[in-house]
Amino acid sequence: METLRLVLQIVFILISVGLTVIVLMQEGKSAGLGSISGISDTYWGKNKGRSMEGALVKATKFLAVGFIALSIVLNLNF
Repeated sequence: METLRLVLQIVFILISVGLTVIVLMQEGKSAGLGSISGISDTYWGKNKGRSMEGALVKATKFLAVGFIALSIVLNLNF
């Protein structure tokens, strides 16, 4: 059991570091001056989910769920 707990703790640390890095790589949600001229309705604004930013958002959600699940599992006394 101690080996399983050690492996889960190592995975938890890797997820924590990965989540931190991915959150820091994301751009801010402020539209800046582009919203004044209507640039948010361009091709880039409509297809943001297929871009690198969209992939970072999906990875953030995936790692956040893993982080929460592992934190609950590691808190159990087994």
